Amino acid sequence: MRKLLAILALVIAAPTAASAAPAAVAAAVANTAARTEANVKLDAGRKPVEVLSFFGLERGMRVIDMVGANKYWAEIIAPAVGPDGFVVVWQPLQFLNDKRRTEFNEFAGRQGNVLLLSSPFEQPKLGTEQYDFMIMNLDYHDVYWESAERKISRMDPDQWLKALYGAMKPGGVVGIIDHIANAGGDPRQVADKLHRIDPAIVRADFERAGFVFEAESDALRNPADDHSLLVFDEKIRGKTDRFMFRFRKPAA
Repeated sequence: MRKLLAILALVIAAPTAASAAPAAVAAAVANTAARTEANVKLDAGRKPVEVLSFFGLERGMRVIDMVGANKYWAEIIAPAVGPDGFVVVWQPLQFLNDKRRTEFNEFAGRQGNVLLLSSPFEQPKLGTEQYDFMIMNLDYHDVYWESAERKISRMDPDQWLKALYGAMKPGGVVGIIDHIANAGGDPRQVADKLHRIDPAIVRADFERAGFVFEAESDALRNPADDHSLLVFDEKIRGKTDRFMFRFRKPAA
């Protein structure tokens, strides 16, 4: 009985993973010496502490960062999840060159709990029930995009999301951020012209795939963006109006 009480006392006294995560994220963001200068400059527009707190990142999680070879999220999440956690970055082969691969491998060698995976965009090979947490930042609209120049073929969002659903552990969290498009447009035409997407389409796609919608946040909204400009237009680049959705794979 005394042993049981001692164990309970330790559990009660120890900070929970969830409560420790925001401080760990903030510390990783503040450690600019361990991050690239280009990524640090993105913090004001991306608000990483608010974003990862909203999504519910916890220490010890196994994380997958979709289309993340620029290392922005990996530089923050890898130290935040700690040595018992791990970050897998998936990058489409169409967006991966030798320079980016070399730079990422150098980072992974220093960090120790990061790995780069790649496969064609239309064939995300992520494994089965591997991850507690997924983040996809400003890239889901590209599932509706086609580009002969970049060798991006036409994709079926329903089939594409099957791979994501299968990769998540039961109870796993998926955080999606993207540039807002006005409602009513054809998503393929809008993605091609503006690289935006209607949030209602994203929610419907993920719910149809089996994910449960949990919450949304206005932390990245910008009412000055009227959704009419290409997201790379210098008038709005880095300051687009963005939605932020949190989904969860149902627990077994």
